Amino acid sequence: MIETRLLQQFVAVAEELHFNRAAERLHMAQPPLSQAIRKLESAVGAPLFVRTNRSVALTPAGAAFLVTARSTLRALEEGVAQTQRVAQGIEGHLTLTFINIAPYAPLLRALRDFRHASPGISFTMVEATTQEQVIALEQGRADIGFMRTPAPSVPHLRVPTVSSEPIVVALPAGHRLEAAPTIALELLKEDAFVASPRTLGKGFHDQLISLCHSAGFVPNIVQHGRQMQTLIALVAAGFGVALLPASLATNDRTDVVFRPLQVDASDGLSRLDLLMAWNETRTSVIRDRLIQTVLETLPSA
Repeated sequence: MIETRLLQQFVAVAEELHFNRAAERLHMAQPPLSQAIRKLESAVGAPLFVRTNRSVALTPAGAAFLVTARSTLRALEEGVAQTQRVAQGIEGHLTLTFINIAPYAPLLRALRDFRHASPGISFTMVEATTQEQVIALEQGRADIGFMRTPAPSVPHLRVPTVSSEPIVVALPAGHRLEAAPTIALELLKEDAFVASPRTLGKGFHDQLISLCHSAGFVPNIVQHGRQMQTLIALVAAGFGVALLPASLATNDRTDVVFRPLQVDASDGLSRLDLLMAWNETRTSVIRDRLIQTVLETLPSA
């Protein structure tokens, strides 16, 4: 291995073509510099300079090695600078996992502001279920996840709430309760339900089951869907009713009706939280900067 110091000394001599001037430039004595160049020539296996009493000149091998030496030193300098930028949180890469975050305008605004302020940071965005996100965070394949409440609680994961919204019921058009402005959940005990599988989001699934239990019944889940939009499609097709985040309620559809629930808001079951999760055992200056931006931007965080 050729030391970086030897490359710097070689470049100085090659540029000055004078050992005394190169030694002055390097703030060292001339004899140690001459010894260093001989050591470098021995390591390279070829003479790099033609020396006479009156002049110093590069050999063809020396001219070729000068290109390599300059390139190596420049790459090292750039690598150190990049490392410092990453350490300072100015440059780097983040992998974010998320459920459907399209309805959450404040969160999207926080992400946009962060990207605008940090052009040197690139992103990989991966849509995933809550359970898939938890695994990715545990394994270090993701830096931050935006998810529903995981269950059971996962050690080493910080999961502050960044948004909270009520749960609404989605009914197929023509449902007997379509005209009601709000719906008491117990009135749906005889209805079929569609829901996401528990394996994809235990906390969210268990919360909806508990909400039905509090209304005095166990929901009859007849179909499952991985995505919320799939559940809405199943409701539209008449497979059953669904309990969904209010942010998904839209007046653009004529085949599905969304209605608020008549529930006890104090029980904590009638609202869905969006959480921002990260693994405390892993460190990242860039990740922590984004976390701070989100927490400062979102009023409910």
